[in-house]
Amino acid sequence: MFITIVITAILVLGCVAALAQWWHQRRHPEEKDVPQVNPFEMECCGQHEVCEKESLLAAISRDIVYYNDEELDRFRGKTTYSEEETEEFREVLYTMRSDEVAGWVRSLQLRQINIPDEIKDEVFLIVGERRQ
Repeated sequence: MFITIVITAILVLGCVAALAQWWHQRRHPEEKDVPQVNPFEMECCGQHEVCEKESLLAAISRDIVYYNDEELDRFRGKTTYSEEETEEFREVLYTMRSDEVAGWVRSLQLRQINIPDEIKDEVFLIVGERRQ
């Protein structure tokens, strides 16, 4: 009889946990796309061409940081840009410090804003120079 009660309690707790997870995902759907990073594994192992520790996707923080670029939120989900729209991105890019560029790109990723193809090379150049 005792074993039956324990097994039933475990099953009920499992159902409650599954329901809580479902409810959380329903209330916070944007967290599904954020990569999970273990902060205790932030040492560079030396086995990758680019250290995962410095990867734009490996940021620990899920917080969105704005770089005086709130106006770019209207481009959420957009994949192609006009020349004027591309210039808005370029203006933001060149008005920030070089050490902020990787964080800015991460912020855009979290906000689901795609960088225009015309300035991706410029962004990679700035981030690459900063890492060296």
